[in-house]
Amino acid sequence: MQLFGMNQEGSLDDSNGSHDGIPASPHEHVSGLLADGIDGDLVIHRVDSAQVVYRRQYPYNIVKFIGGKYLMGSVLGEGSYGKVKELLDIESLCRRAVKILKTRKLRRIPNGEQNVRREIQLLKRLQHRNIIQLIDVVVNDEKLKMYIVMEYCACELQEMLESVSEKKFPIWQAHGYFCQLVDGLEYLHSHGIIHKDIKPGNLLVTNDETLKITDFGVAEELNTFARTDECHVSQGTPTFQPPEIANGQNTFSGFKVDIWSSGVTLYNITTGKYPFEGENIYILFENIGKGVYSIPEGVSDLLEDLLRGMLTIESEKRFSLQQIRQHLWFRKQHPRMLERVMIPPRSDAPSDRLRSLTIIRCLHAMHSDEPSNEEEDSEEEEIATIVESRNRIYHRNNPISSEAGHAELQAAQRQSAEIIKESEEHMPQASSPIQNGRSKKKVKKSKFFSCKTS
Repeated sequence: MQLFGMNQEGSLDDSNGSHDGIPASPHEHVSGLLADGIDGDLVIHRVDSAQVVYRRQYPYNIVKFIGGKYLMGSVLGEGSYGKVKELLDIESLCRRAVKILKTRKLRRIPNGEQNVRREIQLLKRLQHRNIIQLIDVVVNDEKLKMYIVMEYCACELQEMLESVSEKKFPIWQAHGYFCQLVDGLEYLHSHGIIHKDIKPGNLLVTNDETLKITDFGVAEELNTFARTDECHVSQGTPTFQPPEIANGQNTFSGFKVDIWSSGVTLYNITTGKYPFEGENIYILFENIGKGVYSIPEGVSDLLEDLLRGMLTIESEKRFSLQQIRQHLWFRKQHPRMLERVMIPPRSDAPSDRLRSLTIIRCLHAMHSDEPSNEEEDSEEEEIATIVESRNRIYHRNNPISSEAGHAELQAAQRQSAEIIKESEEHMPQASSPIQNGRSKKKVKKSKFFSCKTS
């Protein structure tokens, strides 16, 4: 990118008081911009991309509040409905997560608004250690946005699986997660709620290794007086759907749908594979409908028996939650033979294995007047001071629209020239090192500039 302008004589000007149109230093460039045109007309010098000063005080210095009590941090993930960001409750200082939903986007998704309303209604009633907890719902009618505030979880099971080459957990770790999954499902089924989309991507883990079932967008609540658990609609992930849905049955047992998807999940986290695969959804459903699969080598006899009981093609013969609880593999105390799969660091901070609070950056921007980049030297700070003074002139309400305004601008320009002169007297030469690599004077920096006016 280059900026060209006309000088006072009407010719194209690409010089700036230096050889080949390139200033010897950033300060010399600013001095040329501010001093050359004080008594003249509009002068725009050629500026190369490398010469445009753009300084961001902090990567996340935009402070945003939700509902007056939640300070928003960086993005944790993104789903089909919207982004998930980190929050800090400034009243309780608890770490939260918020799902940001746009009304316009929900209207374009089939059953989008209906699924969100259903999820909110269900989560308001659910209170269990292994179910994600709903904290608050904030609606912004002006921006047409909805903020669903929930408890914070560090990671998904799917993300943990993808962080290791084997794509699976050690048996003892998978056993711990599966037992918590059964606890959460038992609570849901006791309240007549069918999740319909159990999979590693919908199972979250906190920092203390507590598993949380989340994403109730396609869940269904049975009628209080219903005699059976029959369902008619399923919108879950195809890979985790049971044969009765793959074969297109009109009615099916809702509880056994969750048992099947939990069996596929257990198969995945212990073997790193899926029992049924296909190049497309049609081949996938054909394979699921046949119910033919194999157990990889290395799987113990007890685990194989449990998997075959949960992945039985006939839903009537499929294991129930009570049978799963009574199974020997479920009740066994598995030895810790291999190391635990740890929660991986975020992709934007690979060195932060603890996934530290991202709100700290926003708090720094809120409560600190000094810039956060400590490695910038005093020369750049002086330049920022000059540019900031110049920007205050630019941002006035049309000062050159009248003769009085023009005179005011001329006086301000002379003042800027005096600032430059004083800074040149006190500023060290470019060849001399600056002590400690920074200035002792703390000033507020301007973000960018590219041209000048007189």
